[in-house]
Amino acid sequence: MVRLSGALARGSRLRSLGFQSKLLIMLLSVSIVSVVIAGAIGYVSGTTSLRNAEYQRLTQLRESRAREIKTFYTEVTDAASIVTHGTQTIAAANEFSKAFNELQTTPLPPGAQQAVANYYSTVFGPALAQRTGQPVDASLFEPTNNAAMYLQNAYTVAAQGNEQAAIKVVSAGDPSAWSAVNARYQPFFADLTQRFKFGDAMILDTQGNVVYTAYKGVDLGANVTNGPYSTTALAATYRKALQATSVDQTFISDFERYAPSYGRPTQWVLSPIGRDGSIAGVLALQLSLDSINDVMTGQGHWVDDGLGQSGETYLAGPDKLMRSVSRELLTDPKHYVEEVVADGTPEDIAQRQVAVKGSVLLQSVDKYAVNRALTGETGVTTSRDYIGPEALVAYSPLEIPGLDWVLVAKIDRSEALAPVTTFARNIALSTAAIVLVVSLLALLFSRILTRPIKSLGAAVRRVAGGELGVSVPVTAQDEIGELASAFNDMSASLQTKQLLIDEQRRENDELLATLMPEPVARRYRDGEENISTHYRDVSVIYIQLLGFDEFSRSMPSGESVAMLNSLVESFDGAAERHGVEQVRSMQDNGLLATCGLVVPRVDHASRTIAFAQELTEIMHRFNDQHGARLAIRAGIDSGPVTSGLVGQRSKIYALWGEAVDLANRVHSATKTPGVFVSDRVHEAVVGIYSFSDAGTLSGAEGNEPVWRLDVGTRQSV
Repeated sequence: MVRLSGALARGSRLRSLGFQSKLLIMLLSVSIVSVVIAGAIGYVSGTTSLRNAEYQRLTQLRESRAREIKTFYTEVTDAASIVTHGTQTIAAANEFSKAFNELQTTPLPPGAQQAVANYYSTVFGPALAQRTGQPVDASLFEPTNNAAMYLQNAYTVAAQGNEQAAIKVVSAGDPSAWSAVNARYQPFFADLTQRFKFGDAMILDTQGNVVYTAYKGVDLGANVTNGPYSTTALAATYRKALQATSVDQTFISDFERYAPSYGRPTQWVLSPIGRDGSIAGVLALQLSLDSINDVMTGQGHWVDDGLGQSGETYLAGPDKLMRSVSRELLTDPKHYVEEVVADGTPEDIAQRQVAVKGSVLLQSVDKYAVNRALTGETGVTTSRDYIGPEALVAYSPLEIPGLDWVLVAKIDRSEALAPVTTFARNIALSTAAIVLVVSLLALLFSRILTRPIKSLGAAVRRVAGGELGVSVPVTAQDEIGELASAFNDMSASLQTKQLLIDEQRRENDELLATLMPEPVARRYRDGEENISTHYRDVSVIYIQLLGFDEFSRSMPSGESVAMLNSLVESFDGAAERHGVEQVRSMQDNGLLATCGLVVPRVDHASRTIAFAQELTEIMHRFNDQHGARLAIRAGIDSGPVTSGLVGQRSKIYALWGEAVDLANRVHSATKTPGVFVSDRVHEAVVGIYSFSDAGTLSGAEGNEPVWRLDVGTRQSV
């Protein structure tokens, strides 16, 4: 009962509202709902398009980086394969192996063993511990064979960890055969290492001995099949290279923390040394992490590469650790630590990355994109990555033989979709503005409808002022409604009469337009009587249609008129395209036209010739279609002319002057079809069109050449 009473009360209040209020509520409801729905549809459609465009751009960045990194590895493996096939490298492997074996039985210099032990305990061990952040028992890495002890005493200890000094040494000055071989080959391998920015270049014999290194580190003389380096990626990749089925094969290792490089992430490219299926050893090239980072960071030009302020591309391995450096680690280390720690990275690992300025084999990227890519999928998604807020991420496996890596391109969602946010804000503001305008219009309209008498009076005043088509809404069937209906009938009648007058005026204007140019017709309508205008430089063309009379005699008159009309329509279309104005039609199926008269044109001569050339083409098509043999003969001249209206009762638009006269005489110079031009026209366009001599015309100043246009030819300018 209470609900029924409330509904009746609301209904009573609604009925008690005035017509203005009801109309206002209806208009506002319909308008606001329509605007909101349209805005919502526009927002959804627009944001979806913008988001898809950003995904596509990120995918293109991912593919670009993938091509670059694959090209890098291809170039490195190709270089390794070329070097290992060279006579010099093969000879070096054989000679270093032989000299190394001789050192196994060569007595060590006095104090050599102690000098090597001191180097490991005072130089190598502390440096390795500092780099890795872990305590190191350096004695585990000391050489165990006589040759390694001999070489490290002569070269490694002497350099005291200075790699740049070590690579410049070609001989330790000792009498060993190994130093003599090193003196011959060190310049070549040092140049190879430094030119291609390798971390080191090694030669291993077929027993796993490192018989040569460019930088003479602590792995010089070591054996990778036993001892401290037997479990390294270098050793595993060496065994693959030694078992290669072809000396053309190359093998790439994944990154590892290699002790002789002081625990830095190290990657190797190995290739068998030899020729014709005979392996003399293995060449191991240590890749520079800086070179890989340069590719993945675009050498620090992230913004130029389209990655904005937050985007980056990085590599990840099957252990879900990074294989390239993080952008924010380089640009803002403090914020980087805060972000990765918040994501779950242990703080000591984060601080370690800052200390070594690298995230390879340290930063975990166990995220959705990496996991999907490791399963072989390629795609894009929106998710949180190892750093920063939610991001747009494009991922794919990286197809490099020997490496189970993936490549990820990412950019913060807020930055990538900033245009979407701006678009949404604009939609919201536009919707609000439209609602406001609609509300004001609805209020105004409702007030107007409540004042029918005032509206009718305003309408009467408008009609009295000369406005036509005025009508007022008939909102009632009372006397005011009848008055409004009568007013509307009167207004409609006046409008109909005015439309008839306007239509007659329009027909008159169209008729004038066919008889004279619009500027002349305007002056004529304004009442000017003596109308003439002088033009200094225009082109005039006389055209005569040849053969139509004979052609039309073989068909009914109606059909001949229709064909003539189609030709005229084609001519008119060509004239409009080239800016040519028809002056008048003449007897004998001819016409007179100009270019540059109504609309001044600097290229009026070229346009007129192009028009004549197109008319020739139109005639060719007409002849092919109807089996006719029609042609045109046209004469063209450029120069001063005068135009105007002549006659008293019957006005005729006429054109006279030197150019008109010469064009007519050029047109009449021959009875053969073609396009003929005066010498003035020929000189103006001689570099554009091709002409042939067509004789001369006699005039007051002597004979003047006439030129025939070679139709269909137009020279390059």
